[in-house]
Amino acid sequence: MLTIYGVYRSRASRNFWLADELGIAYRHVPVIQAYRLADPAGAGAPLNTQSAEFRAVNPNGQIPVVDDDGLRLHQSLGINLHLARKHGGPLAPADLTEDSQMTMWTLWAATDVEPHAIQVLYHRVGKPPAERDPAVAQAAVEALRAPFATLNAELGKRGFVVGDRFTVADLNVAEVVRYAMPAPELFDAAPHVRTWLSACHARPAFAAMMAKREAEPA
Repeated sequence: MLTIYGVYRSRASRNFWLADELGIAYRHVPVIQAYRLADPAGAGAPLNTQSAEFRAVNPNGQIPVVDDDGLRLHQSLGINLHLARKHGGPLAPADLTEDSQMTMWTLWAATDVEPHAIQVLYHRVGKPPAERDPAVAQAAVEALRAPFATLNAELGKRGFVVGDRFTVADLNVAEVVRYAMPAPELFDAAPHVRTWLSACHARPAFAAMMAKREAEPA
């Protein structure tokens, strides 16, 4: 059975969403980020990314991690590519061309979008108000204008990132683009991105994942 280590309020959200899309049965081992705890090494501290028990699973001390019948993987977006390929179906690549394109767009999201989108999230809503830096947020918005234009043009061709259907590429890219939602001006300038992201978020598996995420302590 697939085991997912992590919490919903982390990048593990991507893996929970995909597992639910694919109907994969999985065991959930809650592992919280150590930075969210006052004393992660203290007596009674929950399993966290500094716990020796978890470090034995992933010496990097990061979530998520999956154990897929003995194969341990970290890096949430790569985990999703693996699971889609393994289980097949419409979310998986239909051929080598789609496989390559899905890998390309996933890496694009991780390198061209996420470093800036996460700063938008942190400095517009995530951090306490006293710790937010509007200049950092605005610089991130400006850095995202070109990637958003690129994605908007691609989605304008067929409505999906790869092929003619919702795939793991849409899920991976959507979960990165979601971080930029506190910058509505980006979506105003990229209407195809806004429509596509709304459609991704209307999927039942996303709604189920987000409900569990909201139920977790902030």
